[in-house]
Amino acid sequence: MTEKQTAWRQEISDVALETPGEFASILKNLDPAWILKALAATGKASMRRRKLPAEQVVWLVLGMALFRDQSIAMLVDLLDIALPSGGRPSVVQSAIPWARARLGPEPLRWLFEQTARVWSTKLAELYAWRGLKVYAMDGTTFRLDDSKANRDHFGSAKTTKMCAYPQGRAVVLIAAHARMTVAAKFGPYATGEQTLGAELWNDVPESSVVIVDRAFNSVDRLLRLSGQSNRHWLLRAKSSTKWTVIEQYGPDEMIVDMKVSNKAREANKELPKTYRVRVIAYQKKGFTRQYLLTSMLNRSDFPSGSIVELYHSRWEVENAFDEIKTEMLNREECLRSKTPNGVLQEFWGILLAHNLIRLEMARVAQEANLEPTRISFVAAASLITKQWASCGTASPGAIPKHLIKLRENISRFILPPRRSGRHYPRVVKSRDTKYPVKQSAIPLPAI
Repeated sequence: MTEKQTAWRQEISDVALETPGEFASILKNLDPAWILKALAATGKASMRRRKLPAEQVVWLVLGMALFRDQSIAMLVDLLDIALPSGGRPSVVQSAIPWARARLGPEPLRWLFEQTARVWSTKLAELYAWRGLKVYAMDGTTFRLDDSKANRDHFGSAKTTKMCAYPQGRAVVLIAAHARMTVAAKFGPYATGEQTLGAELWNDVPESSVVIVDRAFNSVDRLLRLSGQSNRHWLLRAKSSTKWTVIEQYGPDEMIVDMKVSNKAREANKELPKTYRVRVIAYQKKGFTRQYLLTSMLNRSDFPSGSIVELYHSRWEVENAFDEIKTEMLNREECLRSKTPNGVLQEFWGILLAHNLIRLEMARVAQEANLEPTRISFVAAASLITKQWASCGTASPGAIPKHLIKLRENISRFILPPRRSGRHYPRVVKSRDTKYPVKQSAIPLPAI
C-alpha cells in the first residue's frame, strides 16, 4: 500500500460517528452541521418551529433518491424525520409539498457542490494516472412528471407526436476511477450538451486530464483548458476531422496542426489559426480504426499505449448513469416532482445520495486494497438503504457497531476483475411491457 493510500485510510477512519439518532446511518458522511450551513448560506433556515423544518426536509429529499419504492408520505414515517408536536409525531400529507417548496433546490445544490469538491478531489488524487487526476464528462436525459409546469419549463423531444413525458437534460463531470460526480448542470431538453456543460470546464482541477465525447470537441474550451495549470484533455476524433502532420513517430502516432474554423475565430478573435495536437491511432478486434486526439504532447511522460487504455475510462461516466437510473431509480427515470424547482431539488438530492454511496464504497475498497469500481454498487446501495431505515430506532451507542458490521457485509460483494476481449455491438433493444403483445389472430381449425 502506498503512503498516500495509508494516509487516506487513516483520514476516512477519523470521521466522527456521533450524529443525532434520527440521522444515525451510513449517511453520517453528511455532517448535520453542513446542512445547517447550507440553509444559512441560501437563506432557507427555518425561523419558526415546524414539524417538518428545513433541515429535516433535506433528509427527506435524500430519502426520495434512495427509497424509490416508497411514497414520499411514507418516507416521512419510515425515516422518522417529522418532529413531534402536541403529542402527534405524524405530519399531515398535504404539508409535505409545502415543506419542500419552502426549502427549494438551492440548499441541496449547495450541499452537493461543497461535499463533491472535498470528496472527489481526495479520491481523484488517490487514483491518479501518471500524476494526473482523471475526470470524464458526458450528458444524459431524465424523464419528468407530466405536469403542465414541467412541460412548459423543460420541454420534450421533438417528434411527430406529442412526447409522453417532458424531459430534462443533465451534463456531469465525474472523477472517473471513483465514479463520483464533481459538478453538474441541469436544464431544459432543448439546451444542447455543449451549451449546458460549458461552465463545467472551469470545474476541472489543476494537474488533471478530462476525457470527453466527440460532441464536446469545442476548440475554444479545449484550448482554454490546456492553456493553464497542467490541465489536459482527451477525446476521439470524428471521421471528418482533418489535420496537417508536423511530426510522424510511426503508423499509429503523430503530432499534427489542426485548423481553427473561421466561425470559431469570429466568435472568439483570440483563438489562433491553428493549434497543435497529438494523434494516436488504434484498432480493436471487430472495430474500425480509431484516432484519439489529446493535448498530452510529451511522449515520454504519456506513452501512447497508456493513453489508449486511459481513454476507455470515459465509460465510467456511463456506468455512473447506469447506477443512478437502473439501481437507484429502479429504471423509473421519471422524477417524481411536479414543479421545475421540485425537479431541481430532486436532481441535486439524487447526485448527493449517489456520491454518499460511492464514498462509502471507496472506504470499503481501501480496506480491500482495490479500486472502488471493484465494489458492487447494487450490494452497497441495498445495504446502505436498509441500514438507514433500521438505524432510526437504534440507540446512538450501537451505531458504530452497526457501521462496522455494514462494512464487513459490503466487503463480501467484491466484483471479479473485468474481462478483456469482450465484444458487445450496439443494438436497439425493445422495451419490456407489462401488457401482452398484440399478435395477428391465429385461424381456428375447421370442424
